[in-house]
Amino acid sequence: MSYKPKRGTIALEDAEIVDHQAFAGQQFILRVRAPSAARRATPGTFAHISVDPAVPLRRPLSIMRANASEGWLEFLYKPKGHGLDKLSARRSGEVLSLLAPIGRGFAPDPSRPQLLALGGGVGIPPMIFLADQFRARSEFKTLVLMGSEVPFPFELVASRLEVAGGSADATHAVALLERWGVPSRLASNAGLPGCHRGYVTELARAWLQSLSAKARAGVQVLACGPTPMLEAVAKLARELDLPCQLALEEFMACGIGGCAGCNVLLQTADGPAMKRVCVDGPVFDAREVYPG
Repeated sequence: MSYKPKRGTIALEDAEIVDHQAFAGQQFILRVRAPSAARRATPGTFAHISVDPAVPLRRPLSIMRANASEGWLEFLYKPKGHGLDKLSARRSGEVLSLLAPIGRGFAPDPSRPQLLALGGGVGIPPMIFLADQFRARSEFKTLVLMGSEVPFPFELVASRLEVAGGSADATHAVALLERWGVPSRLASNAGLPGCHRGYVTELARAWLQSLSAKARAGVQVLACGPTPMLEAVAKLARELDLPCQLALEEFMACGIGGCAGCNVLLQTADGPAMKRVCVDGPVFDAREVYPG
């Protein structure tokens, strides 16, 4: 196994595939052995993966779980495009070149102990990672709300953990989160059973509005998903005066800040600025991304 430090934190590793499963809706969960990256990964960071020898450019994938003691990383992805289609054909025992962890992840404020984690589609993985990392920290509580238009690639169960303000349709939760004691609810416009029929932001609004003003003052929002969802989340947070962090998704070439191909325009305290999603993000303050 090769390892070289990159920017002091990024590891270049030969990562062996230890598990690669296909799920409904053309979704895959990939687990690789990458001990150096697993020790450093935090929720919101990502990996840049060489998907196949025939594909010259790496592909960025958000980290869904990391186990430092066992040395593995896990990813959820949908093979849209030639590169990830090639990745979906790779099998256990094969080796991928991996750069990780890259970027600035979520940084929850301890003064607001209630985390509202919102994930949509391929933006779900960082929310799973967030729930995993913060369930052991007694100063925080986490509620995970997820939206998808294809079947969720997880075991779902009827939830026994109460969530205030929920819709009558939102009865199921992710079994893994239930075992962790982290409440979750699901939303979909595809009529998936046990899910709220609508958008995940509708679930978020209903829950937030069910809280007292004092309880809501202890909430912060963290989200990842498609652009329309992030815009709606930023608007909701602004309306209710809640701090909000967004993990952006952007096309990348180098993934380590050299090419500036993933630049986005932000409205910072010092004025407009171009920032690189790969290393300046992917997590940014929602007020800088969508100033209103």
